[in-house]
Amino acid sequence: MNLWLRLLRVRLGASRGPRIGLWDTAVTTFRVTPTDLDTVGHMNNGRYLTLLDLGRLDLMVRSGFWQRCRDRGWFPIVAGQSITYFKDLTLGQSFEIHTRVAGVDDRWAYLEQSFMRGEVEHARALIRACYVERGRGRVSSAELEEELGGFPSHLSVPDWVRSWTHNSAARSA
Repeated sequence: MNLWLRLLRVRLGASRGPRIGLWDTAVTTFRVTPTDLDTVGHMNNGRYLTLLDLGRLDLMVRSGFWQRCRDRGWFPIVAGQSITYFKDLTLGQSFEIHTRVAGVDDRWAYLEQSFMRGEVEHARALIRACYVERGRGRVSSAELEEELGGFPSHLSVPDWVRSWTHNSAARSA
């Protein structure tokens, strides 16, 4: 139930909150609850991934891109992710998830997400995603670029990200 309430809070808050651009950083606030904890008393590693979904939803709704996708029958799919944990989060602590588009290439959109408490980064994730159209399949990067009116020039995909994508795809084949 905790996650459904969070989903509702994020969705309603994003709909009513201040608008941002898709290329801006969305900041989504949370607090560690008892159902987030593992047996050691800190936030469970799997819970981080679940909360990242909500941070991405916040960015998409507040930027208006969520509705544009729905209008076209598109929906996002996470194809790969890597997360690094730096410092634990414990019961009752408030934190923010910072979500931003990190880059786009000919196949993927990449997002970077960080768990922050003030200036302290607790975890950072890199997400590789694509969009799929119901009944048709994958949306091309060209279609995505056209829908968005182009990609900002500062969104270049670093070589290490391309290497991560290549190596993780090669293992899964």
